[in-house]
Amino acid sequence: MLASTIRRMTPSDILPFRRPSSAHGHAHEQPRSGNGTGIVMMNLGGPATLDEVEPFLLRLFADKEIIQLPWQSVLGKFIATRRAPKVRKLYAGIGGGSPILTWTTAQGEAMCTRLDELSPDTAPHKFYVSFRYAPPFADDALQAMKADGITRAVAFTQYPQWSCSTTGSSLNDLWRALDRTGLQDAFTWSIIDRWGEHEGFVHAMASAIDNGLEQYPERERDDVLVLFSAHSLPLKVIDRGDAYPSEIAASVSRVVQAAELRNPHMLSFQSSVGPVRWLGPSTETMIKQLAARGQKNVLVVPIAFTSDHIETLSEIDIEYGELAHSLGMTGFRRAPSLNARAEFLDALADIVNRHLASGRPHSSQYKQNCPGCTNAACRGLPSRMAQTAACEVSAESAARH
Repeated sequence: MLASTIRRMTPSDILPFRRPSSAHGHAHEQPRSGNGTGIVMMNLGGPATLDEVEPFLLRLFADKEIIQLPWQSVLGKFIATRRAPKVRKLYAGIGGGSPILTWTTAQGEAMCTRLDELSPDTAPHKFYVSFRYAPPFADDALQAMKADGITRAVAFTQYPQWSCSTTGSSLNDLWRALDRTGLQDAFTWSIIDRWGEHEGFVHAMASAIDNGLEQYPERERDDVLVLFSAHSLPLKVIDRGDAYPSEIAASVSRVVQAAELRNPHMLSFQSSVGPVRWLGPSTETMIKQLAARGQKNVLVVPIAFTSDHIETLSEIDIEYGELAHSLGMTGFRRAPSLNARAEFLDALADIVNRHLASGRPHSSQYKQNCPGCTNAACRGLPSRMAQTAACEVSAESAARH
């Protein structure tokens, strides 16, 4: 398969693929009731089996916070149903399902082990996976936390860079799940809403680029163009003032500096779907244009993705790889995803540890709605954290006077 010639994973980057027996808590210990800290790891998720593909797509295309379509309930279902056979083939080509739950589980286990050592006062730490469009869902995470006796919870986005469509919509869904499950007052919450410039994440990405460049013969490495690729967003979202483009650019800048990158680099966007205009330039278009000018060596770096899933394993490795080679781009490669890279696991633990130590309910940016925001639910807070945030604002106001 062509993908095997495009990406070569390093031992520190790989764990055996397995279906996790549990998507919450430590697999090796029984949670202690009424104690510790629950960490909800939020992501859109992916179908773990081929049978889950169509339900996944139906949920995705029905969600106006991600994709806005005219006559959403009708057109969204039509697009999802039409795309399902093709998408099933794509998942079949990468092993029969998305590995994102496996990677998130491995990351959560390693993160909590590190946190128990870093922050014994908030231990034991337990992780809970909350996906939007495939199980486990937010309701599952909340009910599992309640059963474990957790009362202190951290909503931890697994998207390094903020967007209302990703982190924002996942938080909105988490707060709605509190209402659905009747657990509005069960937990005291705080939010890790962005971390795209955290030095641990930045250095892990820089290390992945180094590994990517090592795939080329030494005499060719200076000729490699590094193409950072991030998931695109509909322009309607961007035009409202979404912070995503600037946060992606900030991550790229920090990573380039940390890697001391001498190679030329560019930024593009991938994974646009549906009959709406999306943020560009598209990664596919960039590959065509670079090939047309004679660029042979291109290393793609998935700057907004931390775990392998359909966008890396299929879209970049196979679809873009075949396109590049058909255009004569013989040195098309991808930098390895962070997955279970030790530096990245250290970074996840450090992000949570610093957050817990800060005592802050969320970042200073969280409450800054987009100027053109039309979603009344956006930047909401659950009841048991809103009071904390209000007290913090009152204290700051008193201090100024």
